[in-house]
Amino acid sequence: MANPSLSKPANRPGKGDNPFVKAYLVAYNVSQMLGWMALLVIMMSHVITNRTIVGLYKQVEDILLICQTAAVLEILHSLVGMVRSNWVLTAFQVYSRVFLLWGVVWSVPVASEGIPVLLWFTAWTVTEIIRYSFYFFSLLPGEVPYILVWFRYTLFIFLYPIGVTGELMSIFAALPVVKKSHMYSFDLPNKWNVSFNYYYYLCFIIISYLPVFPQLYLHMFGQRKKVLGQRSETSQQKKDS
Repeated sequence: MANPSLSKPANRPGKGDNPFVKAYLVAYNVSQMLGWMALLVIMMSHVITNRTIVGLYKQVEDILLICQTAAVLEILHSLVGMVRSNWVLTAFQVYSRVFLLWGVVWSVPVASEGIPVLLWFTAWTVTEIIRYSFYFFSLLPGEVPYILVWFRYTLFIFLYPIGVTGELMSIFAALPVVKKSHMYSFDLPNKWNVSFNYYYYLCFIIISYLPVFPQLYLHMFGQRKKVLGQRSETSQQKKDS
C-alpha cells in the first residue's frame, strides 16, 4: 500500500494543489465510490433475494470490470504527479486485481463461481468503498472523519487475508482448465523465437503471494500504528490545551 499521512493521504493532489487536478480527483474518487457502493447493493440484493451466491459474478461483472479496470488511471495519476503515491506500488496493486479479473475470472468461467469469488469480491468491495471515501474527504478542507481513518487502518486486518485467500482459490480453480486448453500459451518454433506457458505463469503468480503478502500485511500494521497513534496523540494534545 502507499504511505498515507494522518489526514492528508498520499492520494492528495500534487502539482501545487491545482484546482483542476483537485476537481478531477474529486470526480474520479466519487465515481469509484458510487460504483463500488452499487456493487455492494447488487451483491446483497442477489444473496438476499436468491439465497445463494450462484450467479453472483454475472450480476456484478459489467460494473466490476469497469470500476476495477478504471483503476489503471491511478498508475497514471502517480506517474504524472497528480497524486503523491508510489507509482511502482500502485502499479503492482492495480495489476494484481486487473489480472485476476481479466486473466483468470473472465478468461476461465469456472473460476467465476463459488466461495472464492464471494471472498475476494466482498473484501474488495468493502475496502474500496472505504478507500475512495477516505480519498474524497482528504481532498476537502479539514481532517478526514475519524471513523473513516479507523476503518481504513483496521478492517484490513480481516479483509486482506480474506481477499488473498479468495484470489488464490480462484487462480487454483483455473489451473486445470488453463493446463488442458493450453490457454494463452505458445511453443517453439515460432517467428518470435520465444515460448510462453500461461499455466506456469499462473503458478508463478501463486508462488509470488508467499513473499509479498506477509511484507504488505506487516507494512499495513506499521501504518496503522503510525496513523492511529498519531491521531490519538493529536486528540490528547487538543484536550490538554
